[in-house]
Formats: sequence, structure tokens, C-alpha cells
Amino acid sequence: MLRQLHLLSALSVMASGLVLQAPALAQVSGSGAPAAAPAANNLSIEQARAAAIRILKAVQSGDANARYAQFSAERQAITSPALIAATMRTQPKVRGFSLLSVRSGMESSIVEAELDTAAGQRVVFMVLNNQGRLERYYVDRADDDVSAVAKQFVVAVSTGNFITAHSFLSPAFQREISPDELQRKWLGLQRITGNFVKVGRVVEAETTPDMRLVLVNVDFNRLSDNLYVILNTQNEITGIDFPEEPAAPAPVR
Repeated sequence: MLRQLHLLSALSVMASGLVLQAPALAQVSGSGAPAAAPAANNLSIEQARAAAIRILKAVQSGDANARYAQFSAERQAITSPALIAATMRTQPKVRGFSLLSVRSGMESSIVEAELDTAAGQRVVFMVLNNQGRLERYYVDRADDDVSAVAKQFVVAVSTGNFITAHSFLSPAFQREISPDELQRKWLGLQRITGNFVKVGRVVEAETTPDMRLVLVNVDFNRLSDNLYVILNTQNEITGIDFPEEPAAPAPVR
């Protein structure tokens, strides 16, 4: 039986503690009033631009070692050059890029860039720490199929690509859930369900003007269960639920 979700009201904290209400995000723009001068230990606009170009050049060249070196220390702790190389091989080739906006903040800098890929244009937002390393990023997936986005997120989690999985979350939800927290939740789930086997069917269970609920069925070696993925109208993930009490293993027929 499907766990009941209160979908028509604002998102609330669920029993698993992973579905959280995400506050609105201020629009990133390259125009408007000039930003305040950064503090001495913050990146300048020029430094943030240079760091973003280095990151994007590593993506374009497929240099997994350089890509790994450009992540913050916290992100390096949950990935490796080999895992990054395997992930990059599954993604469309980046043929070129251009920076759309750069903004320096008190704790981090945000760079918006457009990528020219073999699969078309993609807009990506990169959040850089004060050392110019990548803390997190998110991609504009508003025009993608909602079921495909939910499935790609679960595939990224199930294959250990927690930084990639984190990029599917809305900016507000990213601040609530870190990639290493995703990793802990996923590993904790498998202590109950057994090891991951495969991603099964994907069902769009509920749609409202503000959100979509997608159920992604996952097979483990002890049982199968649904992971709940909640997305907003921009196809950003604003809530996830890894079941705390998965269904018992099915008897042999």
C-alpha cells in the first residue's frame, strides 16, 4: 500500500526526515544593481569567473583528474577521479560554453553558464566556495520529461554518483540536504533492503499546479519498494522519501 502523502498543502517534513519545505530562491541575474564589494577572503568577480572557466574547460576536455581537483574538500570525500570519469562518459559531450552571469556573495559565488552539448543547450549554475572550488551545481531541466528526471536522479544515487544526484535538487533543497547526507541515507536504506539491483518502473502518481509526485520502483536483493520523488514546475527535486519501513520480502509463488 502506498504511504499517504499530503500533496495539496505545502511540503512538510515526512517520517524519514528527507522531505523538506524548500524556501524560494532569489533569481540569479547578470544585470541590475551592482553587488557589494566582496570581503577580503571572498572571491572577486574576476576570480569567480576564472574559476568557473577552469571548471568548464575540465568538463569540456573530459579531464576527470582536473574535475576532481576542482571540487571542494567535502565533495572530494564522497567521489573519486574514476567515478567522475565513469559519469562523464555517460553525459553528452560539451562542445563549448559561455558565461551568462557571475555573482560574488558573502559565503559563496554563483556562476551561470550555458553549455553547448551534443544533446543541445544546457544552462548550469555553479556555486563556488571562497577558494574557487565547486561546492554544488544545478542544471536547468525545466523542459525535460518529469519521469526521466526522477529516474535519472535515482540512477545517480544508486550508482554512487551523489554529487550528480545532488545537482537534481532545487537550490533551496540543496542547502538542506548535502551529497554526503544523501549517501548516508542510501547506505542506511540498503542495510534494511539489501543491496541495490536495478531501477524498475517509474509512475507519475500525482500532479498539482505547483508540484509533481513520481514513484520510482527499485529492486534490491531482498525486496522491492518505491522511492518518492517530488518535483516543482521547473523539474527541480524539492522532496525525496527513502522508506524507513520497506515492505517485507515477497513469498515465493
